[in-house]
Amino acid sequence: MERIVTMSKFVMVHELLEELSLQVAGAGVGMERPITSEEINRPGLALAGFLMYYPAERVQVLGRTEMAYLSSLSQSERKERFTRLCGYENTPCVIVTRGMGADADLVAAANEVGLPILTTRLSTPKLIAQLTTLLELRLAPETLVHGVLVDVYGIGILMTGSSGIGKSETALELLKRGHRMVADDAVEIRQVSEDQLVGSAPPLLQHLLEIRGLGVLNAMTLFGAGAIRTHKKIEMMVELEAWQDDRPYDRLGLDDTKRTILGVELTSLVVPVRPGRNLAIIIEVAAMNQRLKRMGYNAARELSEKLMASIEEQDD
Repeated sequence: MERIVTMSKFVMVHELLEELSLQVAGAGVGMERPITSEEINRPGLALAGFLMYYPAERVQVLGRTEMAYLSSLSQSERKERFTRLCGYENTPCVIVTRGMGADADLVAAANEVGLPILTTRLSTPKLIAQLTTLLELRLAPETLVHGVLVDVYGIGILMTGSSGIGKSETALELLKRGHRMVADDAVEIRQVSEDQLVGSAPPLLQHLLEIRGLGVLNAMTLFGAGAIRTHKKIEMMVELEAWQDDRPYDRLGLDDTKRTILGVELTSLVVPVRPGRNLAIIIEVAAMNQRLKRMGYNAARELSEKLMASIEEQDD
């Protein structure tokens, strides 16, 4: 089902300037350095001389504490610490917070090795929070899936199945019924946390829907801005497949089937397709049933418990 998995991703330092409204200190060198880790480091221990576990590959943030410590050192000691801090080739950049400005010795040491020094008026906690959010989103593991992603009653449903099975037509019917579309044909899925997947449309295909016989349609133009979403958390999968008379389809729903994408398990349903079945209504009910299960109610389990209680009463 998954077509492409992007494992090695990075963000260029210059991309942070516009995203976080940072300023450049010094000569502005090294803006093409890649950031490959979403984790941030405050190099207090490194500046004090402990470098055994120094994570040089992370963005280094100097806040009020670090700058106060450096100001307590002599100029020769400060130069030596700055030279050591800037001496790692895999350090993407150093950011000085709270509008304190970059020390001239820090800028000089960084310019010698091509390390970018950035500054911001944000407090250190706010910068770290914004930077972590940005990097987690941009560096998240990603895969491209052939399918359709829709938002039905607040539940993100990824519809998969063979080409021509009716995924796009089902999405079109759901749009007419007031639900929202995220992506058609290709869905970019990012793992934004350990157990959470978010899907979106590739930039080239945003808002577009392909219907055989009609061609490519713009869902936002036809149904309005309220009919589309740019991204959505994926909570379940629905696999559409041609009806097979010899296959025993689940009729009770007691056992939750799971499918895994990027290491995250999702509730999965197999819905057989045959003429006369209203797939849009089935998807709507699946979404409502998922919401009930999330709130602790399982109709299939309740029926099973009632049947067992009835059998036990008859045996007595």
